[in-house]
Amino acid sequence: MMNSETSPLFSPNTKTLDVTVLVFSGASLMCVASTIDPMRAANRVSGANLFNWRIVSLDGQPTMTTCGLPIAVSSSFDTSAKGDMLLVIGGFGTSDIARTTFTANLRRAVHNYRMIGGIEAGSWLLGRAGLLSGRKATTHWEDMEEFTAEFPDADIRPDRYVIDGPVFTSGGASPTFDLMLHLIRSRYGMSVALDVASVFIYDGAHASNDAQPLVSLGRLDDVHPKLAGAIRLMERHIEQPLTIGAIAKRTGLSARSLEKIFAKAVGEGPGRYYLRLRLKVARRLITDTKSPLADIAARTGFSSASAFTRTFRNFEGKPPSAFRPVH
Repeated sequence: MMNSETSPLFSPNTKTLDVTVLVFSGASLMCVASTIDPMRAANRVSGANLFNWRIVSLDGQPTMTTCGLPIAVSSSFDTSAKGDMLLVIGGFGTSDIARTTFTANLRRAVHNYRMIGGIEAGSWLLGRAGLLSGRKATTHWEDMEEFTAEFPDADIRPDRYVIDGPVFTSGGASPTFDLMLHLIRSRYGMSVALDVASVFIYDGAHASNDAQPLVSLGRLDDVHPKLAGAIRLMERHIEQPLTIGAIAKRTGLSARSLEKIFAKAVGEGPGRYYLRLRLKVARRLITDTKSPLADIAARTGFSSASAFTRTFRNFEGKPPSAFRPVH
């Protein structure tokens, strides 16, 4: 694993990421969810297998989170298994585990992955395995002073998360969610990341170098102050869609400027993004309700059921009826 500024896993790519998630007892349920649920949501909103993940423990037995809920695992940690990314989630008691022979096993296993991440107290495991030496890193703010003293060869930062070449560390649950959104945005595009954030009604993604106790940077508005306003207008006008010219005018832009902003930030024009947004609402209505297709067409701004069906098929590759659940 060579030291570099940016991991290729955070570069644009459509290939599936193979992820192993190693969870230790004493981990926070929120940390586990912030790691796994963004991957699940990315697969769902994209309709593609962007992530394959498996959850493992040291002994193959379920791990107990701090709130008392167990995490089911598929197997024990196999040092010979290969993948793209190994994510280590630790919590209370992890610093003691780090003193065992596990660190030697981790040093062997890391060569089978392109990237390794330490989440919350998982950073202690990476440090004890010698993987943070000469690298920037972080951990939960409560442990920052002790962590800095423990690993003097590392450049410890009070950041929410830190990516240094093939190694990253995260300070806790919310920073891990931000990190996963950053991975999705960097690899699969802004549009997928926005859709994932919307699944969780999460509109305040933070920058990696925001200090952990004070978080206020990196919001969608910072990508471009007019972009968020345009998307919110689209969300409020699904049944009676606005023209792109009207959206541009309401956000204080020319239509051409709005086109450029969307092309740069989202990777597609506002018209296509707006249409996909309406079709996403339609697909949810198709799968989650028994509303007639004509009603769904009207509720998502189409002039007729036939026009809706034709557009839906062009985007999804199947007619709306194919997405109706079978009872």
